[in-house]
Amino acid sequence: MFLISGPDLVIAACKAGVIGAFPTLNARPVAVLEAWLQRITSELAEAEQASPGKIAPWAANLIVHKNNRRFDPDFELILRYQPEIVITSLGSPARVADQIHGYGGLVFADVNSVEFARKAAERGADGLILICQGAGGHTGFSPAQEFVPQVREFFPGPIIVGGAISTGADIRAVIDCGADFAYMGTRFIATDECQAQDAYKQMVVDASAADIVLTPYFTGVPAHFLLPSIRAAGIDPAVLEATKGQLGFAADGEDDGKDLSAWRDIWSAGKGVDRIHEVLPAAELIQRLRDEYRA
Repeated sequence: MFLISGPDLVIAACKAGVIGAFPTLNARPVAVLEAWLQRITSELAEAEQASPGKIAPWAANLIVHKNNRRFDPDFELILRYQPEIVITSLGSPARVADQIHGYGGLVFADVNSVEFARKAAERGADGLILICQGAGGHTGFSPAQEFVPQVREFFPGPIIVGGAISTGADIRAVIDCGADFAYMGTRFIATDECQAQDAYKQMVVDASAADIVLTPYFTGVPAHFLLPSIRAAGIDPAVLEATKGQLGFAADGEDDGKDLSAWRDIWSAGKGVDRIHEVLPAAELIQRLRDEYRA
């Protein structure tokens, strides 16, 4: 959830018993990241003391791509605050695995193909997050029913599935096809604690799967975006296949002109928007997901 998940959502999720995660680049500048990490670790430590065994671990998502100019300071802070799980995106987990394992942490790698899953497994990943078709933002292209069995043939560790998961029944479906966990992003945009603009949250609630478009136009990599946000930005959807953008992550003022409008003004979401009908507090949503899963 690039730019829109932060400490409020992470803490609320963990207190409700599910792993909360956020990309380190959401905190801008890097001094804000340290403040976030201080808050997350201290508040969750206090919650654990009050309710031992009921607080879920938290995770930091680190973009390990060579274009991420914040990698070094962000990774230094990760090593200092030691999240139980570090999620690596857009690159090899080998860049960080040894040092994270050194403090007892786990490395889960985002992958969107069997080829990348093999490479991540060989390069230090403890768990694999399979980004399947329908995922918001940078997406995958295989259905979970095919992707999970293919990866399970060579990988015995935890498998996490993401992509168009919005309900407890969706979670049960990916568990039934062999995954260990479900990975949810779009559904949590429509929560009180999400940092997204209210208009973004409402657009997710109002959207259908037909409002989700796949294009490399904004980032250079195929990604799912909300068509109404593209139109609101004055962009003709007919031009989306004409050119590719460039993958960039820097914030305004943090780098030499990299443009974040693809994420700040053009809003991403996954194909699971059809089943999102209201904005809820995270804890209430999580309880609803539990109830749906059990049902």
